Amino acid sequence: MGDDSEHIDGRKARGNRRRAEIIDATLAVVTRDGAAGVTHRTVAKQAGITTSLSTYYFATLDDLLVAALSSVADTYTTRIRQIIDGSEDKLRGLAELIVQSAGPGRDHALAERELSSLAARRPALAPVARRWRENVGELAATLTDDPEAVAALVAASDGLCTAILIDNAPADPDYVHRILARAIHTQPAGAVQ
Repeated sequence: MGDDSEHIDGRKARGNRRRAEIIDATLAVVTRDGAAGVTHRTVAKQAGITTSLSTYYFATLDDLLVAALSSVADTYTTRIRQIIDGSEDKLRGLAELIVQSAGPGRDHALAERELSSLAARRPALAPVARRWRENVGELAATLTDDPEAVAALVAASDGLCTAILIDNAPADPDYVHRILARAIHTQPAGAVQ
């Protein structure tokens, strides 16, 4: 007699892979068509599956959108946690993360911005949409205990990300670093006063 746990583990792994494929397809639709283009039908077509399979894994459109935004937010949370825990110059680390919005990280950054903006109309997305701001706020709190300086760094980070996405051009990490330092009222390392 075979081991039932191996059979169940295999099904679970296949289910997790299918969920990840559907989430990737959702992000591809958001990148190509914007959040308004996301339906179970468009995602299923992008993933090469039936619409009923998409709705099996994500019963509602909100479930699908939350999963897609969570996928991107989890990546940013991990990156910011690495900056907080390991970077000597936390602002430089944040600047480099923001600048990636102009390069290979553009699609994910664009999807995150698009889905986060949608949270104003779809409250189910709001808790996940707040994570970038909360993470940057946590990073800022390691640099200052001034709540207004923390808020300024969060706002500057949001604005810089948006500007980079709109300009769709390479961003200068030194410039971004200087703006972040100014927002939190610190002098960048090596700067002359």
